[in-house]
Amino acid sequence: MLVLSIMTITLAVTARDQSIKTEVMRKEGEVPAVVYGAKQEPISITLSGKEFDKVRKEAGESTIVSLTGLEEPLEVLIHEVDFHPVKQQVTHVDFYAFERGKDMTTNVTLEFIGEAPVEDSKEGSVTKVLYEVEVTCRPSKLPSKIVVDISGLVNVEDKIFIADLNVPEGVKIEDDPEEPVVVVSAARQTTEEEDEEASTEIDMDSIEVEEKGKGDSEEDATQEKSE
Repeated sequence: MLVLSIMTITLAVTARDQSIKTEVMRKEGEVPAVVYGAKQEPISITLSGKEFDKVRKEAGESTIVSLTGLEEPLEVLIHEVDFHPVKQQVTHVDFYAFERGKDMTTNVTLEFIGEAPVEDSKEGSVTKVLYEVEVTCRPSKLPSKIVVDISGLVNVEDKIFIADLNVPEGVKIEDDPEEPVVVVSAARQTTEEEDEEASTEIDMDSIEVEEKGKGDSEEDATQEKSE
């Protein structure tokens, strides 16, 4: 079964005080950010770095984030995140405010669940071809992810196509419906010759250890005679 998940997350922000330097802000654990959009005048804001990290890990780029603490809540997407090149801490965030009542187009991540019986039987191997798809919909219907269950892959050459993805009314996948999401290929079978070659491969490390041990034994024996 292919499932679609819709979720909105809340994040508290404040209007940025331009009198506070960026370096001071970051030392206090705050991150500067900006909100903009087709119908949204840019707004400079600040937010808690720790709280944003939690939201970013949970939301990704295809989950609606409701920014609170301004004149009115703003529904946005995480558009771009800048990181410190060494510390890997978030240094700046761009939020995109979409237009209410209008369709929006963005990418949605595919999350794979389940285990394919064809792999358990060792007859085939599963290859994930796509990890996200492009969708167009109203913001209220935007899925945070599309879950793809691969437990129905039983036979070699089984496939899951974009056309097989289950999306609710009002959500349109823009990618080619005939494009494969997951494919099953026949497992590679080793021949008897390959098995024999593998079993007769020379382990040089073992030989070196053996020769070293032999040399040490001969040296000890020589020393005993000389004594």
